[in-house]
Amino acid sequence: MNPSTALARVLVDELARCGLTEAVVAPGSRSTPLAMALAAHPAVRVHVRIDERSASFLALGLARAERRPVALVCTSGTAAANFHPAVLEADQSGVPLLILTADRPPELRDTGANQTVDQIDLYGSAVRMFTEVGTPEPVPGMVAYWRSLACRAWGAAVAERPGAVHLNLAFREPLVPEEPASADPCADPAAAGWPEPLAGRERGRPWIAAGGPPTEPPAVELPPVERGAIVCGDGDYDPIPFLALAAATGWPLLAEPTSNARRAEAVSTYRHLLASPEFAAAHEPELVVSVGRPGLSRQLMAYLKRARRHVVVGPARGFADPQRTATDVVPAVAPPAGADPDTAWARSWRRAEARARAALDRVLDGEDALSEVRLARDLAAQLPNGSLLFAGSSMPIRDLDAAMSPRCGARVIGNRGVSGIDGTVSTAVGAALAHQRAGGGGAFALLGDLALLHDQNGLVIGPGEPRPELCVVVVNNDGGGIFSGLEQAGHPDFERLFGTPHGVSMERVAAMAELPYTRLEWATDLPKALLGEGLRLVEVRTGRGESAALRRRLQQAVDAALAA
Repeated sequence: MNPSTALARVLVDELARCGLTEAVVAPGSRSTPLAMALAAHPAVRVHVRIDERSASFLALGLARAERRPVALVCTSGTAAANFHPAVLEADQSGVPLLILTADRPPELRDTGANQTVDQIDLYGSAVRMFTEVGTPEPVPGMVAYWRSLACRAWGAAVAERPGAVHLNLAFREPLVPEEPASADPCADPAAAGWPEPLAGRERGRPWIAAGGPPTEPPAVELPPVERGAIVCGDGDYDPIPFLALAAATGWPLLAEPTSNARRAEAVSTYRHLLASPEFAAAHEPELVVSVGRPGLSRQLMAYLKRARRHVVVGPARGFADPQRTATDVVPAVAPPAGADPDTAWARSWRRAEARARAALDRVLDGEDALSEVRLARDLAAQLPNGSLLFAGSSMPIRDLDAAMSPRCGARVIGNRGVSGIDGTVSTAVGAALAHQRAGGGGAFALLGDLALLHDQNGLVIGPGEPRPELCVVVVNNDGGGIFSGLEQAGHPDFERLFGTPHGVSMERVAAMAELPYTRLEWATDLPKALLGEGLRLVEVRTGRGESAALRRRLQQAVDAALAA
């Protein structure tokens, strides 16, 4: 067995023993040993994509939905650089990835050799661990090194702050094995001609056994204040303790959609309530408890500054405090003893929520044509139980935040770590594949037109590749709709510099990928448009100016309802 094949087979086998079940491969020559080892391993499902950026976000979506590391493989050179945006998102949103970049051996570096760049520490501080694995040699001790390294990499990816791990693997030729892999890719070491057994621990155990599940952290009892509030930001954490805290104390629960805490106890209209100066001034909190990464609205960020005390629930390292208002960081919280859920403060928030909710729904239901905000509200409400919804950055996630009613039974995710629009199609595809492999129901994505165009390669899935049950709903307002509500809207060159009209119908994008396409105009047709099988595209065309005006009308309606 040649050294490159030995390293690849041992590394893949050990990662599978740790729990690896999914891998994404972008084709290339230097990465041949890894690609072939992954394809031959019976425990790993392999996905192949021709575009490294699309491949990396596909892996991100798989790992986000599955909550375990996914291996991502590429050849040397610019291929590895195209992984960088997904690595940054994994870092900020805590998604575990195993980045396996193939590289030229040391004798070819800094010589002008083809497809050779400096890949050492390529992703900087965005990874939890980097190792230059070294060129494989047929000497004793290599197997223990490779297998223990795989276990360390897995452990670093799933540690207290999950994220990406980067292993840079230099392969010398030959890159192709002389013999096919057996059912056990590391069996029969004597025939392989290797100086030591390639096999791992007996009974399929990993080389290094990890510790047991972490113990429940001690909860810190909160002070007995009436004017408390709970903020649930983006993150993959259990929302139940915070729903229970809201039920016990009557404190309003302000939950961003990707917190998955917007259930019966939540204040779904908090974005509009806090945008009302009179309401915000009259509802200054004594205490705010936050969890996850809040940051979706300026109103919520400003509200965090109003609290006299801000308790952040999270790890001592890496907790989210974007406004630098935290006064305490604790691992868990408990309601104050003898808390009363029916205070004047709680009743005031409940009344405001009822009035604002009615005002919003009245405006949105006033027209049969689908607006961007109504689409977000109705899509979230009409998802079947067991569904997954991927929300694109910019306006889709903000419209969900503004209009989504409380509900259970559906999981909402998005790339909120860096909040970029790149890779959103691929992330949604990966999340849908993992969701359905785990026995989940249908998957849906709500994206903007620029996000879809930015990652239309994510729709290109080759024959024989696993395909998701995914309905991609695209709001096409011919450009960057989010800028219409910002200060840039008054600039003389606004349309060219920020509006960026493109004139592309999503039907043409669907035709490029040979996908079913539906154009949706009326709100009553949404349930029928969502039906179908496989990967499919639904387009809703809107106007940026009209959408910005509608959002202003919604705020005016809430202000009037609160003043009544």
